Amino acid sequence: MPDFTASPPFHQRRQRAWAILSALAALALAVLLLALLTGSVKIAFSDLWAGLQGHGDDNTATAIAIVRDLRLPRALAAFACGGLLALAGAMMQLLLRNPLADPYVLGVSGGAAVGALLSWLIVMPWLQTPLAVLGALFSALLVWFGARHRGEVSWETGTAPRLLLTGVVVAAGWGALIVLLLSLAPDAQLRSALTWLMGDLSGAAMPWTAWTVLALTLLLIWPQARNLNQLAFSNVHAEALGVPLKRTQAWLYGLAALATAAAVVTAGCLPFVGLIVPHALRLLLGNDQRILLPACALGGGAFLVLADTAARVLVAPQALPTGVFTALIGVPVFLLLLRRA
Repeated sequence: MPDFTASPPFHQRRQRAWAILSALAALALAVLLLALLTGSVKIAFSDLWAGLQGHGDDNTATAIAIVRDLRLPRALAAFACGGLLALAGAMMQLLLRNPLADPYVLGVSGGAAVGALLSWLIVMPWLQTPLAVLGALFSALLVWFGARHRGEVSWETGTAPRLLLTGVVVAAGWGALIVLLLSLAPDAQLRSALTWLMGDLSGAAMPWTAWTVLALTLLLIWPQARNLNQLAFSNVHAEALGVPLKRTQAWLYGLAALATAAAVVTAGCLPFVGLIVPHALRLLLGNDQRILLPACALGGGAFLVLADTAARVLVAPQALPTGVFTALIGVPVFLLLLRRA
């Protein structure tokens, strides 16, 4: 006879969710402290506290400058970008019901990168953020309407194949356009553009835009977690329970595009973050969006801070591009996750 076990009471599930999120928050804090302490110049814990406060004696002046001007903005930017990309990946995977979906596969990041590169070529760096956001949203709309069939996106059980294939084609087109823009770029800007495209957090001195978008995305998407749980089963199931299907799908897609644009503007192209972090957390925590979405923000941030710290430390004083390092980590980890799944 099968063993029909009752589900845990509500208060036990809530305690478990808080325990998981608290553990991820503690991990994120530990990784941030590690990023501030390690590098080509070692910082003592006592000097770190002085650096965070911003005042001290002459013996701690160097530590204060390193922590406040270099490491703290970079670590905060890495955390915000990692959280944004992981959230965008989770939303894309839920939307397509496909664990291989992420903003890079669907071409959203390519549109943002093209917009940012255009601002460099026309020598108007103040247009980088708005052009990148417009590029990401244009790419998202291009994929969305390009996948329409008889007036609607052809959603099917398990995947949305037309949307996924259209995204792959659009991503390839953005890649070709990026190569064209790089070939037209002046030699003085070419190296910095290539470094930025590979994922570079060294110039992320103002992480507050990414943090604002991260907080806004969480505030807008988390109240919809119950509807998203119904959407994860099937479209028919969600519609039967009163979920506004088309509006929810468009909402997910638009927020994922906005989150990706903010991350690309801040740190360039950082592959695999939006792919492996939601996938790994879903295997660990399940598919309850009330837990998964904030867990992706914390886990993605911790992952990218750790990857950026390793990129700074491994060949110090030279720093590796963070995007290259996330790819080196992401490929074997994702292959392991696929084998385990």
